[in-house]
Parts: sequence; C-alpha cells; structure tokens
Amino acid sequence: MAAVSGLAGESAPDAGQVRAPRRMRASRRGRLNLFRRVVFTLFGLFFLLPLVALLRDSLEGAKLGTWSVTPWKQIASYPGVLGAIGIQLALAVVTCVAVLLLLMPTMIWIKLRLPRVSRAFEFLCLLPLTIPAIVLVVGLAPIYNKIEHYTVATIMLFLVYVILALPYAYRALSAGLNAIDATTLSEAARSLGANWFTVMFRVIAPNMGQAIPNAMLLSSALVLGEFTIAEILNYVTLPVVLFNISRATTNAGVLFSTSLAALLFTFLLLLLLSYVGRRLSRGRG
Repeated sequence: MAAVSGLAGESAPDAGQVRAPRRMRASRRGRLNLFRRVVFTLFGLFFLLPLVALLRDSLEGAKLGTWSVTPWKQIASYPGVLGAIGIQLALAVVTCVAVLLLLMPTMIWIKLRLPRVSRAFEFLCLLPLTIPAIVLVVGLAPIYNKIEHYTVATIMLFLVYVILALPYAYRALSAGLNAIDATTLSEAARSLGANWFTVMFRVIAPNMGQAIPNAMLLSSALVLGEFTIAEILNYVTLPVVLFNISRATTNAGVLFSTSLAALLFTFLLLLLLSYVGRRLSRGRG
C-alpha cells in the first residue's frame, strides 16, 4: 500500500506545474490579441485617413477655411444619378442570382458524381482572372452589337459580369462545399427517396453556411465597382455616371464628392448585404 501510494504521489502533477502552462497560454493569447489590435488599427488608419482627407476636400469652399455642401448638392441634382443607382442594384442582383444558379448546382454535381473533372472546372472558373478586361471587351463587343439590335437595356451587362465574378464566387463556394461531408449527406438523402434537386438545394446548399452569402458579397462588390467594360461598351452605370459628373465640371469639390459618394455607396451596400447574409446563415443554423 505504501509503495502504491508513493507511486501515486510521484505521478500526481504539482499545482504549480499545472498553472505554469496556463499562464504561458494566457500570456501568448494576450500577445496575440495585442498584435491583432495593432494590425487592425494600422490597417484601419491606412484606409480611413485618405477617406477623411477626401471628405475634407469635398466640403472645402472656394475660400480657404470655409466649408460648403454645394458639391454634394450638385451630385444629387445631376440627371441620371437615381436611375443609374437603380440599374446598378438590378445588375448586382441579377449577376448574383445567375452566378449562384450556374455555379452551385454544377459544383455540387461535380463533387458528387464527376470528381475527375474538378480540376478542369476549377481552371475554367479561374481563367477570367488571367484575361484583362479590355481583352474581354474586344471579344464581347460583336456580341453586344448584335444584342443592341433587340434591346439596349443596360441589364444585359450581367452576361459579362457573370464571367468576371466566376473566380471569386467559385473560391467562396468551394470553401463552403469542402467544409461539409457532401457525399454522406447526399447518400443519406438519396436513401430516403430524395431526388437530386432536393439533394442539391434542400440538403447540401443549406449546410454551406456562410459560403453562399460570401459569394454574393464578392459578386456584388465586383459589379458595383466595375467601370471599364461599361464605359467601353457605352452602357450607363453608376460608376460611368459619376465619372461623367467629375469630367463635366472643373470644380475640385465635385470631383472629390463624386469619388467619395461612389466609395460610400458601395461600402454601405456591401455592409448591408453582409449583415443580411449573416442573419440568414444564423436563421438556417
């Protein structure tokens, strides 16, 4: 008994030895949190200070030391701004829906039934990253010239925007699809009599968590900020209208206010979309 108790006493860890690793982990966690705060603060200042300077320049009056909101009023009174905002929002919605309907079923089907072609499909989805926008315009201009014989609606730009959004949406959906056991979920659903439509859209898609809102967020960001293709194809979108406003005036305040207005509009819309996506994700959870 004494020998057993002696062995037990030798194997029992000391309280100080138990507290030492905890203190080390707490210290390491504290240093990591401090590093995160410093990095986030520096990056926040890096992005915030130019915006503050842009706001100051847009409100500065004709005389030094005076302030005026006249440049902002000129933006609101410029013809076509409200219509361009509606068109831009419609383009973002249509592009997001088209990208999801094109990518999500295809990726799920390849994951479950055709894993051998996953590399080739990934290459095709990432290919637009290597093609400059001006090259896409040269190739798509004849197609849009024929489209204009039937319609001149700016909403038709979603065709090229879907191509541009493919790489970003693919990466977001791929991360969500690889995070779940899609094979087991599909086999369980099929064994219960579910068809492939139910497997894709009612079993696997709801389990992809934040991947679908992330894909929508990235696609919307691309649509809201795209200028080159719309300008070359002579379509009127919000970036094109803001550029025309800045080009038609010699007032520096209007130049600064239009630039800041475009940035703020895009930021607020993406923030709203991110918030709605998180709420929907929590609701499904």
